[in-house]
Amino acid sequence: MLFFCYRFEVKSVQITGIIAEYNPLHSGHVSLMDQIRARLGTDTAILCVMSGDFVQRGDFSVVGRRARARAAVESGADLVVELPLPWATASAEGFAWGAVSLLHACGIVDHLAFGSECGDGPLLERLAAALEDQRFSSLLQKHLTAGDSFAAARQRSLAELIGPEDAAALSLPNNTLGVEYCRALLRLGSPIRPLTIPRTGTAHASTQAEPGAHPSATAIRTLLESGQRQTALSLMAPAMARAYEAEEAQGRAPVFSRTCERAILARLRTMDRETFAALDTGREGLCNRLYAASRTAATLSQLLDLAKTRRYPMARLRRMVLWAYLGLGPVEPLSQPSYLRPLAANSRGRALLSRMQKEASLPVLTKPADVRVLSARAQALFSAEARSADLYSLAYPDLSAAKGGRLWREGPLMLP
Repeated sequence: MLFFCYRFEVKSVQITGIIAEYNPLHSGHVSLMDQIRARLGTDTAILCVMSGDFVQRGDFSVVGRRARARAAVESGADLVVELPLPWATASAEGFAWGAVSLLHACGIVDHLAFGSECGDGPLLERLAAALEDQRFSSLLQKHLTAGDSFAAARQRSLAELIGPEDAAALSLPNNTLGVEYCRALLRLGSPIRPLTIPRTGTAHASTQAEPGAHPSATAIRTLLESGQRQTALSLMAPAMARAYEAEEAQGRAPVFSRTCERAILARLRTMDRETFAALDTGREGLCNRLYAASRTAATLSQLLDLAKTRRYPMARLRRMVLWAYLGLGPVEPLSQPSYLRPLAANSRGRALLSRMQKEASLPVLTKPADVRVLSARAQALFSAEARSADLYSLAYPDLSAAKGGRLWREGPLMLP
C-alpha cells in the first residue's frame, strides 16, 4: 500500500531535468539543485543526465561514473541517467542535443534547469530561435568564408539577425550551452520548459579557486593534478569527497589522460590519413594538421600545440584525439541515443524509473545483459561504451584495479 501511495505522490510533483558532468561535483552544483526546489517546491524531483567516463572537453573524467552518480544522488538528485559516450564527447551542440533528447525520451520531465551567466530565459530562447532561422546558415557561411572562427562567425551572424546586444550573450560558455539546450527543445517540439538560474561563483574554466565563491570543476581538477589533494577535497561537495576517497582507496582515482599518454600517441601514429579524415568530416585541413603533428609529437601537449589553429578551438582537437583513442568519430547530426541507462537512484528515483518504464519512448536498460534483446544499433552503442570503459580503467593509478568487462557486470546503484 505504501508503494502505491508513493507512486501517486511522484506523479503529482514537478520533475526537473539537469544535464551535468559533475567532474567533480561541487557546491555550485548542489546550489543549483537547492535553487530549483526553492523555485518549484521542495518536493520537486530531480532527474540528472550525466556524462560517463569521458567528458565534453575531450578528456577523461577525474573519477568514474558510478562514484559521481552516487555523489549526485547523495547531494540532492533522485535519479541519474547516463549520457552515452558519442554525445558526452561531442561539440556543445551535439552534447546538448543528445542530453535533451534523453530527457525528452524519459516522457516524465516537466522542466530543464541549468545555470547561465545572464539568468535570462527569454533571451536564451530568442537566441535559440535565431539559430534555427533559415537566414542564419547563409550568414554563418559568409563569415566562416571570411576567415572567422566558428564562435566569432556565429556571434556576428546572430548580431545581424537580432542585434549585437543580444548576440553578445553567446560570448559566455554557460549562456552558449543554455542556448543549445533551448534549441534542442525547439527541434524536438518538446513540452519540457527551460528554467535558467543565474550562475554565481568562479568562472566556468577558471583554474583558480576564489575564497568564498563556488569553485569551478576546472580549478578542483587542477588542484588534484598538481598534488594539492586536501585543498581539492575541501572544494568538492561532501558526498563527492566521500565518493572520491572511496575510489582513491581502491586505486581508481584520480584519473588523468596523461597516464595513458603513450598509448594515445601510439594509436595516433598507427593511423593513416583516411582514418584521421573520418575524425572531423568536412575539415580536412585540421585532420591533416593533426596527422602531421602525430608523426613528430612526443607528448599530448606538444601534439595539440603543433596542430592548433586560430580558427578552431583547442577543445575540438582534444575531442578528435580522444575519438581516435577510443575508436569513435563525430556523432551524426540529430542522431539520438538508443536507450536510457540509469546509473543511480534513491527511493523516489526508483518510482521515477517505474514511470519511465511505462512512459519512456526508449527502452530503460537496468540490466546490462538486457541490451542483447535491443536493436543492433543499441547493442553497438553499448559495446562501444563497454570498450571505452575498459580503456578508461587503464588510467587508474593502480592497474590491478583495471579489470576489463566491468560495464557488463554493473547495474544501477540503488540508494536509500
